[in-house]
Amino acid sequence: MVAFDAPLPPALTGIVGLDDILNGGLTPHRMYLVEGTPGTGKTTLGLGFLLAGAAIGETGLYITLAETEVELRAVAATHGWTLDALSLFEMIPADGLGEDQEQTLLHPSEVELGETIRAVMAKVEEVRPARVVLDSLSELRLLAQSPIRYRRQILALKHFFSTRQCTVLFLDDKSGTGSDLQLHSIAHGVVSLEQTLSGFGAQRRRLHIVKMRGLRYRGGYHDFEIAPGGLRVHPRLVASDHATHDTGDAVSTGSDALDALLGGGLVPGTATLLTGPAGVGKTTATVQCMMAALKRGERAAYFLFDERLPTLLTRSAALGMDLQPYVDSGQLELRAIDPAEMSPGEFAGSIRVAVEQRQAAFVAIDSLNAYLQSMPNEQFLVLQMHEMLSYLGQKGIVSLLILGLHGVMGDIRSDVDLSYLSDTVVQLRYFEAHGEVRQAISVIKTRTARHERTIREFQIGHDGLQVGDPLRQFQGVLTGVPTFSGEAKTLMASRMGTPEAHG
Repeated sequence: MVAFDAPLPPALTGIVGLDDILNGGLTPHRMYLVEGTPGTGKTTLGLGFLLAGAAIGETGLYITLAETEVELRAVAATHGWTLDALSLFEMIPADGLGEDQEQTLLHPSEVELGETIRAVMAKVEEVRPARVVLDSLSELRLLAQSPIRYRRQILALKHFFSTRQCTVLFLDDKSGTGSDLQLHSIAHGVVSLEQTLSGFGAQRRRLHIVKMRGLRYRGGYHDFEIAPGGLRVHPRLVASDHATHDTGDAVSTGSDALDALLGGGLVPGTATLLTGPAGVGKTTATVQCMMAALKRGERAAYFLFDERLPTLLTRSAALGMDLQPYVDSGQLELRAIDPAEMSPGEFAGSIRVAVEQRQAAFVAIDSLNAYLQSMPNEQFLVLQMHEMLSYLGQKGIVSLLILGLHGVMGDIRSDVDLSYLSDTVVQLRYFEAHGEVRQAISVIKTRTARHERTIREFQIGHDGLQVGDPLRQFQGVLTGVPTFSGEAKTLMASRMGTPEAHG
């Protein structure tokens, strides 16, 4: 029988999201390649990796052929880090420094590659680190001058580190011509960092795992950002990775008439889509449903794309729905989102935090139109929304989504059709009757109950959204030009002086 050593615990990278993607971290005592163009965060990732090891008592060595020690410490200072626990080995030109300088200095451009490699090995023998970062391989590639010699020296380094029980990150700025597949074949794992610019807004950064031997990792692109404290990686949301919760009984919307229209109310684990033109009352209806959840003692999260927070708070209070006390107590997370600054991955991460850490049972997104603008194209939006709604459904969350339609009366259309992703679709429309513009509400579909097929008038006043009786003489709602042919006495009494509806 051949005896096998027990597997070592994974080496944490110091980045929670990346460790999640890697299913716990890196396999210890292996060599990894981190590649990316300048500015993608390789140095920050490397320093964070060494500091994560230092936090558990592992010795860390940072070998730099591209940056000075002063620059490294300046980078660390921007994240609130100190590098005193690490050994920094600087191997870049330093003209003018005296011979009494304690730091070891070499001229990569004036020495043979072999001599540089030997200097690295000597420093490793001296420090005996558990974690090593070498920044960057582009300098070694220039010194090698030939692919064969370069590959042989990298293989020699790999063999050397494997006998020293080191977990090594090689940083590469991809300055070589084409894709360096030789490095990919030598490394135990490859992490690729990318940075892209859109036509407007901040740059977007994302990473993906090219390969990782012996590990089950989460493939695909994952958004990340460089923030104070290091890299923040937002793993791609995969609904199937999360356990399914049993759905409970339907909960009230805060309006008996609206509950009846929905066939009993909102069912946990379902997504309800509210569609309608601008100003018809979609946001007000959503806030009323959320207020009912808050009054039941549930926690809620409201992600606002289209409106300023002060405006929403002021208008809701005028309608008898004061959200500020719930915000102050922490029961309600009310967050304004700038789609030009936040990546879709970060937004999905924010929803996960609200659900898993803050225990939100009610989530609202207002609106999907602005979220659509943050996506590269419509196909990716639908795929991401499918994963997000599946995740919220499996968590037993009541989800409300708002989708604004173009036009007011007549040619009503949307940027994207998400109705098939939703369990319930509520349509809010304007209609004209006796010289007035009025509002109507109807439920187009629901997968959880037998809902009313009627079209009801509704009004928004000081006491929120009020739903009236069915409009039996209402014609043409599905054509996009709804009209009313009945008598005025069958309509709701007009409420003059009530706050104007929005959303």
